Amino acid sequence: MAAAPYAIRVFGDPVLKHRCTEVDDVDETIRKLTEDMITTMYDAPGVGLAAPQIGVQKRFFVYDDGDGEGARTMINPEIIETSGEFLWDEGCLSVPGIFFPIERPNRVRIAGVDVEGHPVEFVADGFLGRILQHEVDHLNGTLMLDRLNDTQRKQALRELRERDMRQPPLTNPRQPPKPRP
Repeated sequence: MAAAPYAIRVFGDPVLKHRCTEVDDVDETIRKLTEDMITTMYDAPGVGLAAPQIGVQKRFFVYDDGDGEGARTMINPEIIETSGEFLWDEGCLSVPGIFFPIERPNRVRIAGVDVEGHPVEFVADGFLGRILQHEVDHLNGTLMLDRLNDTQRKQALRELRERDMRQPPLTNPRQPPKPRP
């Protein structure tokens, strides 16, 4: 596999805290960027990577939930409906080595366009639903740390101070989670 074309931006980088702008034209530049992001995501290893995580302030991300379909791209995504609850230990390539239980809706309806510029809309639940929500958060300037309560956030920040931020995640994030009862 090719080396990652991009370094992943980590907690503390201001680019991660800003809302991204819409992609106006799905052109060859965007397609090449998504290919490079897929390589970077797999090299990390991760299951999703949003454009701001490589320093690009545009609304798109790549993901692969391990369902056998391979990596896909979502451009200008919008979550248009959610339902249910799903609590699971979540991690992030931009906050390496930190995992906390985060509650999110279990099911989402998402719409956007694919890498060819064609409209897509579908319903996702469980692990895929979580990936999509996590990546949309990145596009809105929200990190997983922003979803923690005060006690958890203090614990996470303490762990980050004590750890070298370049250390890879401690577990394999490609393993799909199972919903807690």
